[in-house]
Amino acid sequence: MSRIAPQPGILDIELYVGGKSSVEGVSDVVKLSSNENPYGTSDVVKAAHAKTAVNLHRYPKTDHADLRAAIADVHGLDADRIICGVGSDEVLQFVAQAYAGVGDEIVYPEHGFSMYPILARMVGAKPIAVPERERTVDVDAILAACTKKTKIVFLANPANPTGTMIGGNEVARLADGLPKGAILVHDGAYTEYVEGFDGGAALVEARDNVVMTRTFSKVYGLGGLRVGWGYAPKEIIDVLNRIRQPFNLSPIQMSLAEAAVRDQAWVKKCRTENTRLRAWLAEALAELGVPSDTSTANFILARFVDQDEAEACDDYLKTQGIIVRRTTGYGLPNCLRITVGDEAGCRRVAHAIGQFKDGAR
Repeated sequence: MSRIAPQPGILDIELYVGGKSSVEGVSDVVKLSSNENPYGTSDVVKAAHAKTAVNLHRYPKTDHADLRAAIADVHGLDADRIICGVGSDEVLQFVAQAYAGVGDEIVYPEHGFSMYPILARMVGAKPIAVPERERTVDVDAILAACTKKTKIVFLANPANPTGTMIGGNEVARLADGLPKGAILVHDGAYTEYVEGFDGGAALVEARDNVVMTRTFSKVYGLGGLRVGWGYAPKEIIDVLNRIRQPFNLSPIQMSLAEAAVRDQAWVKKCRTENTRLRAWLAEALAELGVPSDTSTANFILARFVDQDEAEACDDYLKTQGIIVRRTTGYGLPNCLRITVGDEAGCRRVAHAIGQFKDGAR
């Protein structure tokens, strides 16, 4: 009997594990494990949602024209160079499917987003994890790891789960130093939390080998809706659209995302609160002997003495109804990633970690 086998690399994939959302036996839970916007989405988006039900029987437009036009208008981009996907994850997948395959290599920082090696194996390419320097991307190390087999370099900037970020000059140096034919994917899921940052748009417009991705899942508060987008040279967008499912986004997704991107006042409000509470939480934990690197996202990476202490703290937080994210799978076993919640959530997690540290003495 012949054996039905999947493509090479598929069975090597370790399934992505999302942040937990409940604790058995605990009802008053604060979820700080998935980097969600604690304020949800804006009233403008909620109003738009109420208007979408009348067209649920209609197929969506296949060109995402209205949403692409809104994104282009708000960010000053060329709508013809924008592609929309089911979260930015799908756009990342399009790039991997279109530009890498068996025998190729996909390079990414060692503590990078856990979907990167999954995407590499999905298309049969070899994932290459590159060491960072003090939990920050090392451009020289990435360039040294690239070979003629390198087709894609994934770079989250700001990075997840570290929260660290490299400057535009370093990103440009990385793009310019890649082997001929390789693409730099600038994953900007947390772009909106950095005031004045374009997420890599200028890099895209100045080069033919850079793709920028963005999402509506973070600051816009639409994680449950799953909408993302990418910006790239027109010839790359034309390729990606050839493998995109024509009806990948529903009318609801497109309508609400359009309302969200046009409500930049909400973005500013959420960014301001996140900046304030992120600084407060980082300082409060540092005073307890739990340091973190300067974060530019909506979370902090709290560092403990070792893996045992980090896991013990996580276990204690669960008893207090607080859910954070272990980062062992990211190569950071002594850390916990803590989403910046609202003020009550931040104070609650800081107080609980203080209680844990007191009990451990």
